[in-house]
Amino acid sequence: MTRRTKTAADTVVRAPRARPALRLSLQFADPRHRGTLVRADVARWIRAALAVPAEITVRIVDAEEGLALNRDFRDQDHATNVLTFPYDDKPVLGADLVLCAPVVEGEARAQGIPLAAHYAHLIVHGTLHAQGFDHERTADARRMEARESEVLAGLGFADPYAA
Repeated sequence: MTRRTKTAADTVVRAPRARPALRLSLQFADPRHRGTLVRADVARWIRAALAVPAEITVRIVDAEEGLALNRDFRDQDHATNVLTFPYDDKPVLGADLVLCAPVVEGEARAQGIPLAAHYAHLIVHGTLHAQGFDHERTADARRMEARESEVLAGLGFADPYAA
């Protein structure tokens, strides 16, 4: 019995997965990382985590605004790295992602990772929150972290949860 030789016609070619449409507003209330957060990169990070078309505002804030927002909306008396405010999700997801520049910078330094890598992680994290991902329960946290790791790997970043 002879084996048939594989030809080009036998090869399945898969088109790259189309990314959902994104309308992005990038705001710098705290301009210290403007050079790190290139609009095209931020859009690419968000699109990689999106499953639906979206209109997303990413706002980079200082510690004072970060504290005020976290206190007013989350009842926490400290600035945090990222806050996600989801809005409509039909037919287009709407959300604001607020990142506190000094907190993000301090965390990146403490973890010994590049600032852009930490921003990418937090923007992906916030984008997943906007789509309903959560990490309050252990099973949900595992699911969300696995998705974050998968997205970040596809973007060329290290797994933020690797031990």
